[in-house]
Amino acid sequence: MAGLLLISGYSFAQAFNIGHTTMTYYDSSRNRNIETEIYYPADTPGDNVPIAAGSFPVIVFGHGFVMNWESYQNFWIELIPQAYVICFPVTEMSINPNHENFGLDLRFVASQMQEENLNSSSTFYSSLTNKTAIMGHSMGGGAAFLAVENDTTLSTLISFAAAETTTSAIAAATHVTIPALVFAGEEDCIAPPGENQVPIYTALASDCKTYLSINKGVHCYFADYNFNCSLGESFCNPNPNIARVTQQAVTLDFLNLWLDYRLKDNQNASTVFNDSMQNSTRISFMQDCTTTGITHFNSENKLRIFPNPANNQLEVEIPNEALYGRLLVYNLTGKKVYQGIVRQSVVQIDVSHLPDGLYLVTYAKNSLTASGKFTKAANH
Repeated sequence: MAGLLLISGYSFAQAFNIGHTTMTYYDSSRNRNIETEIYYPADTPGDNVPIAAGSFPVIVFGHGFVMNWESYQNFWIELIPQAYVICFPVTEMSINPNHENFGLDLRFVASQMQEENLNSSSTFYSSLTNKTAIMGHSMGGGAAFLAVENDTTLSTLISFAAAETTTSAIAAATHVTIPALVFAGEEDCIAPPGENQVPIYTALASDCKTYLSINKGVHCYFADYNFNCSLGESFCNPNPNIARVTQQAVTLDFLNLWLDYRLKDNQNASTVFNDSMQNSTRISFMQDCTTTGITHFNSENKLRIFPNPANNQLEVEIPNEALYGRLLVYNLTGKKVYQGIVRQSVVQIDVSHLPDGLYLVTYAKNSLTASGKFTKAANH
């Protein structure tokens, strides 16, 4: 496991080998075949080998625009040994994909895997738990929100550099209520956070949602090398300021903990996730949770930001009992423009050098979180 923080009492799953099979599912309601590549825990590695003894959560993963499933080997190599089954629908790989159909494909495969669990002739018979995650990268990340819209049977949604889709992932997010984890890359120039992941996160109706922006992270480095993705990124960011292995290590550190909590009910993983998030120098974050022990400022005890709009100086007021937490400000591209530890109730921040526009403010101390926005406006 890539550089994962260990604490007393936290244990890891038995390591399994990786099995693989190809299935084609038929959705009669759409008269549609959905070819799916599936990787699963096995005692012996290989194609069509028996699944290992046990009961495993399911992950359904949506690929990016004109990206094949093999570009996501970094995910299955990491997660299969830790007792997950990962399904990659390989539909909508043309240059004119139908995003709505792709979202429905992800949803259908998730439900079909539960049918496989009940089918005595299936490789997966009596081997799957009822916990399922929908994940996706880029186009597949946006399609994941289409898949989960108005569906409360799924356990969690996780996206990586999610791109706005047609039909709109941002609009679909308003009808997503399950726990969601939104990954972004600070320097993503293909699906800039301010136009894609931030609006999606803001729109989410989840009772617990988290936004993680990887410092210096880029669009394609959530996956392994893919020619089409790299070609597109080379036009706008030819020399990323982060190594692919570094971005993937940060991603997997947080992803492992989130999945262990959401799909395996490991309560300690939730604690480690939040502690790591609040103390990490590798990411910036937003979080809004009404569950899992996350506390928020109430209406009498909230984060105050003034003046708003601000020209030269911004003041942020923190309740005295919440002092010594971390305050961050970032623009809508996900770039951090300020960070500091709050030691007094009113923090003064020089914003005179910032370009005009909307900015996000987040504050966290242990499990206490708050967020807000302000507009930077020039003097007239």
